[in-house]
Amino acid sequence: MKVAFVIAAVWALAGAQAFAADAPVRIHAGLLIDGTGASMKDATITVQGDKIAAVEQGAKGPWAFNFAKATVLPGLIDTHVHITWHFNDAGRADAEGYPREKQAIKWAENLKKTLMGGYTTVQSLGSPDDLFLRAALASGDLIGPRLLTSSTAFTSQTATPDEARAFVRARKAEGADLVKMFASKSSRDGGGATLSAEVVAAVCDEARKQGLRVWVHAHGDDSIQRVVAGKCTTVVHGSLATAPTFTLMANAGVMFEPTVGVVVQNYIAHEKDYTGIGNYTPEAFVAMKAFVKGIPQNWKTMFSTAPKLTILSGSDAVAGSEGHNAEEIIFRVQNGWPAMEGIVSATSRNAKAILLDKSIGALKPGLQADIIAVDGDPLSDITALRRVSFVMKGGKVYRYDAGAIAQAN
Repeated sequence: MKVAFVIAAVWALAGAQAFAADAPVRIHAGLLIDGTGASMKDATITVQGDKIAAVEQGAKGPWAFNFAKATVLPGLIDTHVHITWHFNDAGRADAEGYPREKQAIKWAENLKKTLMGGYTTVQSLGSPDDLFLRAALASGDLIGPRLLTSSTAFTSQTATPDEARAFVRARKAEGADLVKMFASKSSRDGGGATLSAEVVAAVCDEARKQGLRVWVHAHGDDSIQRVVAGKCTTVVHGSLATAPTFTLMANAGVMFEPTVGVVVQNYIAHEKDYTGIGNYTPEAFVAMKAFVKGIPQNWKTMFSTAPKLTILSGSDAVAGSEGHNAEEIIFRVQNGWPAMEGIVSATSRNAKAILLDKSIGALKPGLQADIIAVDGDPLSDITALRRVSFVMKGGKVYRYDAGAIAQAN
């Protein structure tokens, strides 16, 4: 199939153009959470073009959008999605033999759902198709969040250190934003280490030389210890790790992206759609159902044993969970994390982790006008993050549910 056909299929789903205004746009917030840990009641944000021009205390109208009974926050950031995963026409999480033009439409649906859920920036890990989507989003031809990608992930268990370095250089050459590396088996297969310490170190050293970050899939102590020794950027998952390993990561300055609130729960909710594909065996689902019962306690160990550990917000959203990325934050807060910590992790902290804190992640003058509004106060009821009624990305409004929150002046 010609690439042009894929492009046409994706663009067709983009739909109506987003609303944008050249004149200053004022937004009134009954409660404003700025993304850095601060909040204020009764605030006004002024947007000029694609940037935030001012954030002021007080109701300084006239406003284009009056959210007097809502909470206004920065657009949320997810450091771990798989935006190209989808269900086929039979409802199965299997793209084998599925026409590329249909896949393109599914990708566009996933992107739009994610944006409508309040996520204005995501990092998609593991597919070269993300490079095409990133370009279409950046040009404005496709509706969705700002997209960063690792392209193809490093998975080889037979590669030499030199071959691993060549892989990193190839990702740099094709324009990847980071490297994704699998250093352990899936938790469904026991989570044991799959790469030598030498290969892990080679990937992360070459990535530093190329100016790339490295997100490493690692579940247990053995693989994580190699990641730390290799001075890699971020550990993903850590579901089988113990408290001393979390302390080891904290002391080494390695960031941590636990995936505790979305991915396993989504697999279980869509068991029939995954069973029989790859390692999604009936036995794996028995193990996942047993494992999910212990996730709340595992999560408490993760955030309580190493206070200096930098914890990011990544959902590992796959087919079935698109647009529900905020469930990761909700789960964490409902299981002991302070609500403000959950929000900061998905805004300014994530922005810094993906090296975009100079442009996104907070409601501050000079930053991109990535702004959302939710019905309710997420500091007292974190489930308010499910009730997104307004989404602005780069000064353009992509969602405005006037009936759900206060009408514009």
